Amino acid sequence: MSTDTDTEAETEGAEADADGDAREETTQNLTLVQAVRDALHTEMRRDDDVIVLGEDVGRNGGVFRATEGLFDEFGEDRVIDTPLAESGIVGTSIGMAAYGLRPVPEIQFSGFMYPAFDQLVSHAARFRTRSRGRFTVPMTVRAPYGGGIRAPEHHSESKEAFYVHEAGLKVVVPSTPYDTKGLLAAAIRDPDPVVFLEPKLIYRAFRGAVPEEEYTLPLGEAAVRREGADVTVVTYGAMTRPTMEAAENLVEEGYDPEVVDLRTLSPMDRETLVASFEKTGRAVVVHEAPRTGGLAGEITATLQEEALLYQEAPVVRVTGYDVPYPLYALEDYYLPSVTRVEEGIREALEFTA
Repeated sequence: MSTDTDTEAETEGAEADADGDAREETTQNLTLVQAVRDALHTEMRRDDDVIVLGEDVGRNGGVFRATEGLFDEFGEDRVIDTPLAESGIVGTSIGMAAYGLRPVPEIQFSGFMYPAFDQLVSHAARFRTRSRGRFTVPMTVRAPYGGGIRAPEHHSESKEAFYVHEAGLKVVVPSTPYDTKGLLAAAIRDPDPVVFLEPKLIYRAFRGAVPEEEYTLPLGEAAVRREGADVTVVTYGAMTRPTMEAAENLVEEGYDPEVVDLRTLSPMDRETLVASFEKTGRAVVVHEAPRTGGLAGEITATLQEEALLYQEAPVVRVTGYDVPYPLYALEDYYLPSVTRVEEGIREALEFTA
């Protein structure tokens, strides 16, 4: 578990020297997508086996410019423009990984992942078990995901639960630039396949201090973004910002919410969730994916299995709706807003048996 009461706090700790003075020269003020690019640059310089491939990732630098500059530095043998064939991109990456490389395929939008789904669940996720440990698949599949940027449905949906359900896949969703670089580096170095979902709503929404040097953050470890005593609010990805804003707004009303950012969805940091719930007795789960079959259900079950006797109110879910992702006019109504999160937290806090 990582604990910070501010999204910049852990970065400030990493910047401080022995005298407690910030080492400004060792940090950069990056957006989330710039942190992706920095992680890729850093890992490709560190390890010649790291290869980037995908649609338009080379000379064009990717649709969101996440791979900009990689082609010029590392050349066409390590930054490979592919045909528009997601099954081929992921299938080729599996072969590369099984024979010792560390490919980082980019799927242009997470909604385009479905043609590659069979490769992920039938092959990448099973190679270690199928080969009895002889082969692993050190592959990191990157994909921008989530809504809020006024794009059509297949560019905006949140289907992270698909991948969490599959044993053998790790699933990561960062929410800050600092976490993005550290988690992506850890994913690339991991011996098993990782689905790295990048919330594009916050690609350029804000900046944060990111160390220039290489570093990793452990997969499977949540971050407590705000410590509190009254209610546990669990979230991840782009929903972390409205959740934090809602929590701070409710502090002015005399409430004291604790906000837990999962960061890694699989393996999930159940210990941090349970410890927080045992302290507060109440919980709210916020995600933009549809409610039915979403991660909120798994989180709720975990809390009730592990800490039922601490529970003081039903777990509240603030999520997307069980409908196809809407077009522009209704998008703001679909995504959990600060107001909806505040209402969910109040519902949990005001419940009495």
